[in-house]
This record gives sequence, C-alpha cells and structure tokens, in this order.
Amino acid sequence: MDIGMLWYDDDSKRRLDEKVARAVEFYRAKYGVQPTECYVDPGQLAVGQQEMAAGVRVRGNRTVIKNHLWLGVGDGVQPTAARKPAAAGGRARSRR
Repeated sequence: MDIGMLWYDDDSKRRLDEKVARAVEFYRAKYGVQPTECYVDPGQLAVGQQEMAAGVRVRGNRTVIKNHLWLGVGDGVQPTAARKPAAAGGRARSRR
C-alpha cells in the first residue's frame, strides 16, 4: 500500500479495534470505498491480538507513529464501493 489516509487517535480509553472502526467509517464516507489494510505502530498491538478489526487487516509497521493509523486499499486488491445509506423515505433523489 503506497497511498492511504493517516488517522490520529490518542484516546487512551478507546481500544484499538474501536479506533480502527472509527477510522474505517470516516474513510468509507470520505472516499466511497472500503479500506482493506490498516497499519499501526507495533507497540499498539498486544501479543496475540486479533489481526482483523472493522473488516480490515491490522498490521504493525514501525514507520507509523504511535497513536496513528494508516488506512488504505492493499496492493493488488480491487476496492469495494462503500454502500451509501438510502435517503429518507427509502428513495434517492437526484438533482439536475
């Protein structure tokens, strides 16, 4: 992954999987695709911690600064379009 979004979250009360979920939600809303990879400082990963959170693979990378998450679509992976919620009333409207 060469291009991604850098997310900062230093809330010590929030677990890593919660931080990842918030970042993934923002990424999908902003870019319209589901990220597949999330890199974090290796010190943020506990021994035996799950390698998946919010539908993305979480991996340690020593180039990522503590309290930061680097999200994006992995190399060779086709991005999946994020589903947008339907407008009120169940119908989407377009403007011309």
